[in-house]
Amino acid sequence: MSTPPVIEISRYAFSDTQLSDIRANSFAQNYWPLVYVLSDANMRLAYVGETADAVARMTTHLKHDAKRHLSVVHLITSLKFNKSATLDIESNLIKYMSADGRFKLLNGNLGLADHNYYQKDILYADIFQQLWDQLRAKGVTQHSLDHLDNSDLFKYSPYKALSPDQRQGLLGIMHSLVSDTTRTLVVQGGAGTGKSVLAIFLFKLLQSENDDFNFREFSSEEAEIKDLLIRLRVKYGEKPRMALVVPMSSFRTTLKKAFSNIAGLKSSMVIGPSELAKQHYDIVLVDEAHRLRQRTNLGAYYGAFDKTSIALGFDPKLCSEVDWVRKQSSRAVFFYDTDQTIKPSDAAADVFSALKASPDTEVQELVSQFRVLGGNPYVKFIDDLLNARLPESAKHSSRSYEFKLFDSFREFQQKIQEKENEVGLSRMIAGYSWPWISNKERDKFDIEIENIKLRWNSTSSDWINAAGSATEVGCIHTTQGYDLNYAGIIFGREIGYDKTKGEIIIRPELYFDRNGKQSITDPDQLKRYILNIYKTIMLRGIRGTFVYACDPDFREYLARHIPREITQPVNVVELPQVKVQPYVNAVPLYSLLPAAGSFSEQQQAEIDDWIVLPDGERADKSLFACKVQGESMNRIIPNGAVCLFRTDQGGSRNGKIVLVEHSDSIDDDSGSHYAVKEYESIKSEDGDAWAHQRILLKPRSSDPAFETLVLSEDDTSRYRVVGEFLRVLD
Repeated sequence: MSTPPVIEISRYAFSDTQLSDIRANSFAQNYWPLVYVLSDANMRLAYVGETADAVARMTTHLKHDAKRHLSVVHLITSLKFNKSATLDIESNLIKYMSADGRFKLLNGNLGLADHNYYQKDILYADIFQQLWDQLRAKGVTQHSLDHLDNSDLFKYSPYKALSPDQRQGLLGIMHSLVSDTTRTLVVQGGAGTGKSVLAIFLFKLLQSENDDFNFREFSSEEAEIKDLLIRLRVKYGEKPRMALVVPMSSFRTTLKKAFSNIAGLKSSMVIGPSELAKQHYDIVLVDEAHRLRQRTNLGAYYGAFDKTSIALGFDPKLCSEVDWVRKQSSRAVFFYDTDQTIKPSDAAADVFSALKASPDTEVQELVSQFRVLGGNPYVKFIDDLLNARLPESAKHSSRSYEFKLFDSFREFQQKIQEKENEVGLSRMIAGYSWPWISNKERDKFDIEIENIKLRWNSTSSDWINAAGSATEVGCIHTTQGYDLNYAGIIFGREIGYDKTKGEIIIRPELYFDRNGKQSITDPDQLKRYILNIYKTIMLRGIRGTFVYACDPDFREYLARHIPREITQPVNVVELPQVKVQPYVNAVPLYSLLPAAGSFSEQQQAEIDDWIVLPDGERADKSLFACKVQGESMNRIIPNGAVCLFRTDQGGSRNGKIVLVEHSDSIDDDSGSHYAVKEYESIKSEDGDAWAHQRILLKPRSSDPAFETLVLSEDDTSRYRVVGEFLRVLD
């Protein structure tokens, strides 16, 4: 049986003529705190808010230049709501809907906060899950919360409730931008201190209209931010000319995708350093500024570097990309970490030292760790570990962070795969200790450890999210700047330990990043770069880090300080009566009765009727409807509900609800079997390093008895996705 929901979502047309219907809602009548979503499916725009006076708030929105063009409002109500709960739900909805991608949000990002209140974790976390499931049923959202938690659109969203430390950092940056004496700001912070989040938050803040901000119940800090924002508007105009410079192409691709999904931002605002030559900017933010380059070991980039330098009036041999930023901006903000410089082409430390010493430069520090759950103590431990500064008996211990050393590479690999199946975003990363053979010969393997063969990352662009990345090995160039749930770190053959001297040693002949060591004559300099690489990748994992070392002596050294673990393999759920106009206001209703449990009995897909879509929704030939039977999706789709689907368009389906067809292939004329489930595609790997595709079809039910359907690679030829779930048709 389905559990009665503790929340209700009521859908209304958003117009002056429909305010009476909203006024008739009992929660609106009694000025009860509620949350609402304004949207328009055709424009793909939405706005999320909360209020205790729904009619007055809707009246105000109907006068707003952008919001008055939205067509639908969903009122979200519950007897369990109070003011703190609705503020918290509003903030969470903004964060998740922004990442979901169904709509671009018109909301600004100032005034969002994480609220603590009575029974927040006990009661309201479950309420938000129920709310999200109902919104998926109504077609307002499309992906699961689990999927969004792992998505880059969520991780790099500007809709974050800043921590007290981050708000102080934001205040410091904004004060510098309004100062008449400060031209350059260097924001220093280690890996995981929130530099990227702060840069993206600030970018959105300065590109939003004042009317888009939530200025209710500001703290003194937020009131100060509002005042500074007004001063910035006076100084730079309503929307200053801005760019976010990202030196690494892979991470730049990821942030371009994030910006393209945010109202008011565009992917073209995220640029590479050489694009600075195209125009002058009011404000330039540089993320991962330690990866800006100088004219050393540039490989194929020499020509572009020289051309840009000359175009900007510099001698290529005497400048760096730091100079380009300063030349092409009225104000520049560099987010910088000296411990993440990893090769000779990175702008030298003395370039930043000179920059920081300049009288028109201000320096600020970010110190709180926001990525790894081990916090600052874990970060310091890694620094001491890789510099051999720990006392002999010092061993890492944490209840909140998984940190283990493996003696068996097979068990190390299985552990990463286990975490990938469990929570996703779990990847293996190694030092550059093997040549990249498979880059040119796709059938070759690059890495062999304990008779297990693996390949380096098959793409250099957004590898973390690429198909098959869970069975490959990434390097510093494909992981710097990214967050993972679990990082599996392979210390390669180029790093070892001298037991006699009691120090970490480097073997240059086994380090294969040609541009990373060419021209280096000082062994200590190469050692610093390699240790910086390992320190950086050891800080990728949010929930945990697992370690394997190829060199036995180095593994023995690590075992003094990292707890050992030997893992065991684990085995892997009636519409208005109006004139029907096919594909104008109506879509076909098929006779299919797909099951929400296992697959249905065999049936033929035939048009049984036509069903009219609600006002404001456009019909086209890619849409169809059918009735779903069963309880395995009842958190989103009630038993017997008529649902709207879109024929499969290809692309990523992970985290979405889909209609799957299964054919027996014995007698095609007798029909197929159908089921509706949440889709997940994963790669797994056996001991011989062969990659296998598995499809998980997951239930979303209040009944825990329903199990996930697992399709192996051999099964996939008999199954195909025929439709993507859009919403339940009321």
